[in-house]
Amino acid sequence: MSEVNDTGLVRISDDVVATIAGLAALETPGVAAMSGGMSEGLAKRLSGKNAQKGVTVEVGQLEAAIDLRVIVHYGSRIQEVCRELQENIKEAVENMTGLLVVEVNVKVEGVAFKEDETPDDTNRVK
Repeated sequence: MSEVNDTGLVRISDDVVATIAGLAALETPGVAAMSGGMSEGLAKRLSGKNAQKGVTVEVGQLEAAIDLRVIVHYGSRIQEVCRELQENIKEAVENMTGLLVVEVNVKVEGVAFKEDETPDDTNRVK
């Protein structure tokens, strides 16, 4: 986004929008983590760019489109998590940047399971 005013030009980087979206996503209940995918990991290593994991944005002059790749907690209602995720991302990006978020696409790439808790063997009575 670029905005010209009386004192100069204001630009908001795509990476800034991606960071805002990523942080808002991780604050959404039911989201375990962001999924970077193999191609993004390779692009990061080749370019050295510190992009937000699991978030791709397209930012125009007044609008933004956001794609997310997430991992949800096992037992969560995926549709509800994704709907809330879309609302949280849209609200956070619009409030912080002034851009109109035209779409938030969510791809669920995995389910996170809680690790099995096993009793400590040292506390067993023999």
